[in-house]
Amino acid sequence: MSSKIRDVVLESGIQVKPVYNPEDVDPKNEIGQPGEFPFTRGIHPYMYRQRPFTMRQYAGFGAPHETNQRFKFLIENGQNALNVAFDLPTQMGLDSSDPLAEGEVGRVGMAVDTLADMEVAFTGIPLDQISVSLTINAVAAPIMAMYFVVAEKQGIPLAEVRGTAQNDILKEYIGRGAWIFPVEPAVRLIGDTIEFCASHAPKYYPVSVCGYHIRESGANPVQEIAYAYAIAKEYIKRGLGRGLGVDDFAGQISFNLDIFGNFFEQIAKFRAARRLWARIIRDEFGAKNPNTMMMKMIAGGGGGGLTIEQPENNIVRGAYYALISALSGTQTMALCSYDEAYTIPTEKAALISLRTMQMLIEEMGVGDTVDPLAGSYYVESLTNEIEARIVTEMKRVEDEWGGIVKAVSEGIVQGEVAHQAFAYEKGIQDGSIPKVGVNRYRMEEEKRDVALHTYNPDQAEDAIRRTAEVIARRDSSAVKAALEKVRAAAGSDQNLMPSLMEAVRAYATLGEITGVMKDVFGKFPEPVNL
Repeated sequence: MSSKIRDVVLESGIQVKPVYNPEDVDPKNEIGQPGEFPFTRGIHPYMYRQRPFTMRQYAGFGAPHETNQRFKFLIENGQNALNVAFDLPTQMGLDSSDPLAEGEVGRVGMAVDTLADMEVAFTGIPLDQISVSLTINAVAAPIMAMYFVVAEKQGIPLAEVRGTAQNDILKEYIGRGAWIFPVEPAVRLIGDTIEFCASHAPKYYPVSVCGYHIRESGANPVQEIAYAYAIAKEYIKRGLGRGLGVDDFAGQISFNLDIFGNFFEQIAKFRAARRLWARIIRDEFGAKNPNTMMMKMIAGGGGGGLTIEQPENNIVRGAYYALISALSGTQTMALCSYDEAYTIPTEKAALISLRTMQMLIEEMGVGDTVDPLAGSYYVESLTNEIEARIVTEMKRVEDEWGGIVKAVSEGIVQGEVAHQAFAYEKGIQDGSIPKVGVNRYRMEEEKRDVALHTYNPDQAEDAIRRTAEVIARRDSSAVKAALEKVRAAAGSDQNLMPSLMEAVRAYATLGEITGVMKDVFGKFPEPVNL
């Protein structure tokens, strides 16, 4: 007597067949060779045999000197790039002394009030050798200006500065909520940074479009890529509107994408996304340079997949996420640490994540050959199906919702993601979406051995004192003049970056700079779509 074959439906809505055969693979969809259009198999011919993925753990907390110590700890242990976490007041353009910052200074990232803080954070870290990702959005432009001036003070020409700014404000309205300005002026600031980097910092990536946070907010894998690509296309249009050619800047837009969920669905998602992006850039925007057509990504795994229950299981989940990332052809990898469902990662937890990535490339052989899953009937069929669904969802954004800017301004995308998040949580609660330790193999009397990061309220007082000392010794007339230039640029069609760099050189505070831009741009009123 045979048992019933269970149904399997992926988050993307794809029904998985029990067996896949050659006829399941549509020959019209190109697989191609690694390093060649459409880059399904990877953007470099030899991938990790020649160029191992960059390891970039997210780090930053408390005062700049503490963050500097964590940076150096990670670099000493083999990390070859940095990913900076900023505290919530910094993300919202508030100085540490602002009443709205109370209780949050240095809590979940580094507090930055002035250029002096950035100088301390990057002491002893050569910015022409270590690639740094700045995880900042609403105030990305002034934080980038600080970073560029720090490089300047290190004697590094802007043309040699490497790194990335997240700088994806449209995903903030969808996913995280760390916005300040209305949509149009916020997107205008991204256009300013793209234009400035194209002319002055060609090795710097001014935007990292973040499907990651959209996925973490509840979107399924198809929506993650579809909305991220709709956003990226909008930013490219803004660059073109500045008179730039697509090959002048679009190759410096990267992607931050998420990993949790079904192993094969995630791998197929990235292969499909890479192929689709190449087609979009070539066919829709007319790019000629193959480098422009390459979808460059950090594939990170994946806070949304971690659990409070049985937290040590997250070490295993992290290893699977790292394997997915490598088999997907990522350029940069980051892993959430096993304790992140509770706290800022301890050094021990961060080191386990780093060692996981190192073992993968050094011991496990995943970099020995390129795209080892190519030719799998299941993987290729899934790649094709996911690509088709992404295209359909992108058409929905354009044709039904009037484009991504309108859809975000009116809260349409936010509502769609919220409904998806509710459906996912309902599946976890009723057990239809299995989660080991949560709705499978749960232990009611479990011991959770996790060291919590203790918040030090004295950090705020120290930050306020440091900034007061900077204010006391700076040239107040130079600050006032520089802020007036920011105001004039914001109120015109001038690029804001030169005036922002002048303001941070004068040690204007982030709160002062943001306050001027708020005066000109106003603030975003959140739409409510139920």
